[in-house]
Amino acid sequence: MELEKQLQSKEVQELARAVLKLRNEEEALAFFRDVLTLEELQYISRRWAVARMLAKKMTFEEIERKTNMSSATISRVNYWIHHGMGGYKSMLKRCS
Repeated sequence: MELEKQLQSKEVQELARAVLKLRNEEEALAFFRDVLTLEELQYISRRWAVARMLAKKMTFEEIERKTNMSSATISRVNYWIHHGMGGYKSMLKRCS
């Protein structure tokens, strides 16, 4: 699978290791702000908010109203929660 090849790249693995070394929320925010544009950071944050709302069994319409995310994006997040690599599921469990 192409995605798996991308995840195995040296750069992606080094990024994952860097994230694992973050010690607290302040460091994480500083790192994310330096690595991502504000738009990328806001978009990723909103996708995480969508995942949390889906976990609370909110409807797509409710989520769309609250987040201004498109139904296509909400559907994509929902797909990855149920058919992805388990990342959303494990983090939703840890953060609930």
